[in-house]
Amino acid sequence: MGRWLVPTLLLGAALLLGSLVQGPALTAADVALATPLLLRADAAPPVLIAFTQGISWLGGGIPRWTLALLLVAFLWRKAGRGPALLLAATAVAANLASSLLKIIFDRPRPNLVPHLDHVASWSYPSGHATSVTAIALLLALLAPRPWRRVAAWCAAAAISSTALSRVMLGVHWPSDVLGGTMLGAAFAFAAAGIDRRVRR
Repeated sequence: MGRWLVPTLLLGAALLLGSLVQGPALTAADVALATPLLLRADAAPPVLIAFTQGISWLGGGIPRWTLALLLVAFLWRKAGRGPALLLAATAVAANLASSLLKIIFDRPRPNLVPHLDHVASWSYPSGHATSVTAIALLLALLAPRPWRRVAAWCAAAAISSTALSRVMLGVHWPSDVLGGTMLGAAFAFAAAGIDRRVRR
């Protein structure tokens, strides 16, 4: 039971937050947190906008799945078939869960500034934050010991920069990326627990 406590708490927190995102109190907090971070096309340096868009681009769509496949191949080579397949399955499951929860919570996207990235789905939870957290965190948890510290630092950088980029581009509320991060982490810790059980 202990191995499921952290994933269960994270999933529960993500679902609880999702149930609150339409409320005025959380919306007001989101506006206060997001406003200082927002990039405006007519005011922000073009280099900063392009850099932020590049980070966000890596966390979504074809680039995300390409990187995921490369990481699966790396893990297969360094840790074996089991962990590699677990990483692939976790990436798919987390993405599907995020898409389903978007439909359930149907939260509109922020409209504080014109969006600096194309979006076509609901806002909560952030699919970018969910997928990047699930993949990067699980990779750090499953990586062989010599690679673990590097993987942990890379995971922290990927998760934080992706979440921040989505808010800066005006396409997500801060609570969206928080919920996505918790959801992705729930999948990562659950998969790591499965890996430990299989190894034993």
